[in-house]
Amino acid sequence: MTAQDSTTAPTSIAVSTPGDTETGTLGAARGAGPEHRSTTPGHGDARADARTGTLLAALGVTAFSLTFPATAWGLEGFGPWSLVAVRSVLAALVAGGCLLALRVPPPGRRHWAGLAVVAGGVVLGFPLLTTLALETATTSHAAVVVGLLPLTTALLSALRTGARPSRTFWAAALAGAAAVIAFTVQQSGGTLTGADAYLFGALLVCAAGYTEGGRLARLMPGWQVIGWALVLCLPLSVPGALVALSYEPVRLTGHSVTGLLWVAAGSQFLGLVVWYRGMAAIGVPKASQLQLAQPLLTLVWSVLLLGEHLTPAAPLTAAAVLVCIAVTQRTRG
Repeated sequence: MTAQDSTTAPTSIAVSTPGDTETGTLGAARGAGPEHRSTTPGHGDARADARTGTLLAALGVTAFSLTFPATAWGLEGFGPWSLVAVRSVLAALVAGGCLLALRVPPPGRRHWAGLAVVAGGVVLGFPLLTTLALETATTSHAAVVVGLLPLTTALLSALRTGARPSRTFWAAALAGAAAVIAFTVQQSGGTLTGADAYLFGALLVCAAGYTEGGRLARLMPGWQVIGWALVLCLPLSVPGALVALSYEPVRLTGHSVTGLLWVAAGSQFLGLVVWYRGMAAIGVPKASQLQLAQPLLTLVWSVLLLGEHLTPAAPLTAAAVLVCIAVTQRTRG
């Protein structure tokens, strides 16, 4: 193109980027996020979309904040292995029904390895480890420890993508980790307990699942990522549920059934659906800020639903972790 051609070329020509060939068509098919839409024609529509997205993301955070209290209820009538296996089967049935109803084709073979990481971390690893922890730990204790999950996810994501966060980011990350470790040691009388080991393991596997799921969510809708991960676990979760139910006694009560149904449909599927839709509307940074309220919400639910009594260290540590995570969210931008 000559210099004259370049000056007269229309400004509306779209400039392709390396990701356009992969994400552009998919983004149009599934409803592109705010970064793919032009908000110039109607700012009112953009503001309405932002309000809707904020509400959806907030609903997702609320659903996640109820997971630990609902798990505690479920453990009143189910064993830990039965609760995890049955919740996975029920969530997979809901997700599979949605995939079938919408005639969603299976993802490409190149995506199944990533989906296996999501399944191992989010569908099986995190629920199992946190359920085992809640057999001896209170939900308020678990909420503070797992309040480090957004920070852990950010750290693993930085390692996975090769990004170089600032010194402020790393200082806040270390401060948050120190606050959580100090809390767990203080609560356990100077030593880490088996429950704490389960919770820290849950942090790592869930962060790995979130990191890989975030990568896949750029290639397919987020609800399909968790949906296919749940379906992928059926060959393990179905026989696992049958074996666990044959060995662990079951006592059906209002609390145990309600807790099971919530962690299956609410936490493991529907909460993720509205969460991903909210992120698509308002963007990951804003949605992440909303998730900072999750540990404090869980502390509130533990008092209201379970009658737990909080020690002064629990809310103080939760607040310290929130501050550290907020700093990392700002510096990452």
